[in-house]
Amino acid sequence: MNKARHELVVVGGGPAGYVAAIRAAQLGIDVACIDENDRFGGTCVRVGCIPSKALLESSHLYEQSRHDLEQHGVKLGDVTLDLDAMMARKRKIVDTLTGGINMLFKNQGVTPYQGRGRLRDVNSVQVTPTGDGEPTLIEADQILLCPGSVPAKLRSVEEDGDRIGNSTTALSFPSVPKRLVVIGGGYIGLELGSVWNRLGSEVIVLEAMDRILAGLDSELAQLAHRAFKKQGLDFRTKTFVESAKVDGDRCVVTIKDGDSIECDRVLLATGRAPATDDLGLESAGLETDNRGFLSVDENYETSVEGIYATGDCIGGAMLAHKAMEEAVVCVERMAGIKSHMNYDVIPAIVYTHPEIATVGKTEDQLKDEGVEYKKGVCPYGANGRARTLGEAEGRVKILADAATDRVLGAHIIGARAGDMIAEVAAAMEFGASSEDIARTCHAHPTMSEIVHEAALAVDDRAIHTI
Repeated sequence: MNKARHELVVVGGGPAGYVAAIRAAQLGIDVACIDENDRFGGTCVRVGCIPSKALLESSHLYEQSRHDLEQHGVKLGDVTLDLDAMMARKRKIVDTLTGGINMLFKNQGVTPYQGRGRLRDVNSVQVTPTGDGEPTLIEADQILLCPGSVPAKLRSVEEDGDRIGNSTTALSFPSVPKRLVVIGGGYIGLELGSVWNRLGSEVIVLEAMDRILAGLDSELAQLAHRAFKKQGLDFRTKTFVESAKVDGDRCVVTIKDGDSIECDRVLLATGRAPATDDLGLESAGLETDNRGFLSVDENYETSVEGIYATGDCIGGAMLAHKAMEEAVVCVERMAGIKSHMNYDVIPAIVYTHPEIATVGKTEDQLKDEGVEYKKGVCPYGANGRARTLGEAEGRVKILADAATDRVLGAHIIGARAGDMIAEVAAAMEFGASSEDIARTCHAHPTMSEIVHEAALAVDDRAIHTI
């Protein structure tokens, strides 16, 4: 067995892991990063955020070229789909970004190890290569666990990785299914359901709750439901799946108190679970809770001194940017820097069309907590830039404390919502009021003026809306 030593070993090369390793190297720490996949980047870069957004963009352009360009005076004639080319573009983007992480490691001085990393004891990790090669035992002063998460499973759903699979499977269907059943009405199911709906599938979304997008602002969720239904998605809420299995060349989804559904493929999109199995936690005296999450203190240190954890494996919002921020804060605190993590200002985005973006408290939360608030709303249709883009559907909503005017939350549905939410997130990080946003001069004509107008509306000073 080979042996090595580093000051810090990071187990996991996803958003939390590779960012932690790079930041540690910047701080002069001798750091190694271990990942069992052939490329660094984790779920997000390899089989999650990036490839799904590539397909969302390509499928949106395909749909636009078939239905929306004539109003701009652009006539294309017959538009055909080349799914292989679309998938090739997706792969090229992933290859470029994963290769970029390797270059960053090299430039920053991070030592990469590719293989399965398991704790051997409280200060060592064994790396077992996925292919040929000798295992390596790495001793370390500190260990940071960043294993990420995996798609959640349902016992009643018999996944075969082909006809019935998770989000990774749905990123690489070899052909457009005639009928696709999506189990789960969250952001993963809606994003991938939108992709295949645009490409020609009949998409049926089954959701056990009485609404889609649970946890998001209920008003925006209702608007989204209406928009997606208009696009052709078939939503069936309060629907419980008893089983799903492959039957010949078809799939059969059995519904509690309802008729079974036959389809070509099934996408199981019921959330994600921490990837804390097979990490050798017991060898270091670590335990998870009943859902598989690790517990950490304010410095992201586990119950075992010298072993830390960040990202999806510690719970909270399972978002790449949340994991990245935690990783930076964790490493900086290891180095004695008094770094800061604000969990009240973490944006979340659904990359459908229209996009949905949110930060801070929802109206539902403020009502439940008994917080007095003011609300300002501006519809996209009142904005000149939105009109010129042909994107008049949507709205921005800003919520501010009734007494102090401090911004408590913002919720956007409409084109480019994911970019527009950044302004409000930055304002909230600085403790801004709605008046601060309202008194900031916004360029005209831009989509950001919708945020400006919504801030004005908080105090009944809107100029361009009734």
